[in-house]
Amino acid sequence: MAGVLDTVNQRTQLVGENRLELLLFRVNSAQVYGINVFKVREVLQCPDLTILPGSHPVVRGIAHIRSGTLPIMDLSLATGNAPLPTLEDTFVIITEYNGKTQGFLVAGVERIVNMNWGDIHPPPKGTGRDHYLTAVTEVDKQLVEIIDVEKILAEVAPISEEISEGVVSEQVHQVAQSKRVLIVDDSKIARKQITRCLEHVGVEVVALNDGREAWEHLVEVVESGEKLQERYLMLISDIEMPEMDGYTLTAQIRADSRMQGFHVVLHSSLSGVFNKAMVEKVGADNFIAKFDPDVLAEQVAQQIDGNS
Repeated sequence: MAGVLDTVNQRTQLVGENRLELLLFRVNSAQVYGINVFKVREVLQCPDLTILPGSHPVVRGIAHIRSGTLPIMDLSLATGNAPLPTLEDTFVIITEYNGKTQGFLVAGVERIVNMNWGDIHPPPKGTGRDHYLTAVTEVDKQLVEIIDVEKILAEVAPISEEISEGVVSEQVHQVAQSKRVLIVDDSKIARKQITRCLEHVGVEVVALNDGREAWEHLVEVVESGEKLQERYLMLISDIEMPEMDGYTLTAQIRADSRMQGFHVVLHSSLSGVFNKAMVEKVGADNFIAKFDPDVLAEQVAQQIDGNS
């Protein structure tokens, strides 16, 4: 256990081509869950918590850690299960999503495993609409579920999806009516947020679930003889996705001469520890952190202006 706790911070620097490291943990049962180490800042035994009156029921309290105050959420309760019965011998996984830091209370932390995104798969069909999974995989013949943290955060602390007045001009809005944007994200809630934002800009949105699905779609478009720029204004892709991550998707687009000049923006909650050099390496045109509707709208507006 000490080895896991001591090395999480150092290993968040991992960025590989279609690879990731998962921190394995248990919530309140025998089921094993995983979270990308790149999102993890620290793992520690649960500190003393201060109850915050009026807070969301999922928030078990706030903790004073490293001279900061963080909300600590019960991950069992957040995923629709019974709350952890006691805080003794529990652990807190400190994470950073969308530029914000929070802790998730779990029953136990196990180890870190190095994997290929190709071995991470979407949840099985028939899982239902209310599940909290973004992907599943197998480690040592045991199912590992990867939780859709963005869905949890959207329920506990909803983010505004409104675009500020003046961000999109009337002229851009008019031109946008004839444009189509391809978005790729494995989180159902993220796809909805991005889609609603871009539809307010005025563009038509085509949403896909992961990098491999997007790659196969793009290949189908160019093999039909159509240029990507004629079908889509741009691609906005998440980075962490099952089957194929956004880095690999971008690199393959750049390696295919038929897709030359296609505008690619990587859009990720990996804001705090994000490796800018990796984006430049794979050839993305830009990177924006989730989820700021004004910044997202500005990216699309700029691309429309540039193509007008």
